[in-house]
Amino acid sequence: MLKQRWDTIGIWAVLLFMPAPIIIVAAASFSHDGYIQFPPGELSLRWYQEFLTDARWLRALVVSLGLAIAGALLSTTVAFLAALAVSRRQTAFTRYFEVAVMTPLLFPHAALGVAMLSLLMMIGGYGTFAGLLLVHCIITLPYAYRPISVSLRKLDREMEEASMSMGARNWYTFRHVTLPLVRPGIITALLFSFILSFDEVTVTMFLVGPFITTLPVETYSFIQESGTPVVAAISTVLVVMTLLLVILLERLVGLEFFVEPDRK
Repeated sequence: MLKQRWDTIGIWAVLLFMPAPIIIVAAASFSHDGYIQFPPGELSLRWYQEFLTDARWLRALVVSLGLAIAGALLSTTVAFLAALAVSRRQTAFTRYFEVAVMTPLLFPHAALGVAMLSLLMMIGGYGTFAGLLLVHCIITLPYAYRPISVSLRKLDREMEEASMSMGARNWYTFRHVTLPLVRPGIITALLFSFILSFDEVTVTMFLVGPFITTLPVETYSFIQESGTPVVAAISTVLVVMTLLLVILLERLVGLEFFVEPDRK
């Protein structure tokens, strides 16, 4: 009985401790003073207004949104085509191919940033939107490939065979049978890729140029110059946006396509 009580206390302590830094940052973002303090004194939306009206932050926000949307769409498309090919044709090469897709997860992001910097310098993509997009697709590809691959492996091939046995063409079967069945994996891949691309900072900071930067990198650079609560306001907005996307993902398809292994 005593052990169960201590287990309960430990669980509640962890649940309260984990969001504590986020709560402190969010509270500090409503301070009217020009420095971060907790608890805040006079409450104000001053720093949220500065974030939404300063051209410096808005330019970085637009770049981050465009990069995340384009990167999520491109990496999900590539991941879907790759997973579809692997699921349809199992060969000895399949395992090595999947290891290659997951390779970005094996390297520290700092080392990956240096490698990507060398690559973009070779192809002339350093400091460009196209170069950042290429790198973000490489980084998010494993997270897009995994849920789609799981969805395709759980797919009942008899549904496709039944459709074609009734006279449906391959394209019609793919569009009206295969795609709806793997839609949860595709949605999971899109949302996770968007979140990871939008929040990515470690690799991106090696690749931004004088004319293009992302919101996380701009925030990191700003912290070295100043410590005003506008950083807390931006961080709060990013946390809320990420939380809403995760909740949306859970409501639409659940998280099992990303976190649970294929048991089929």
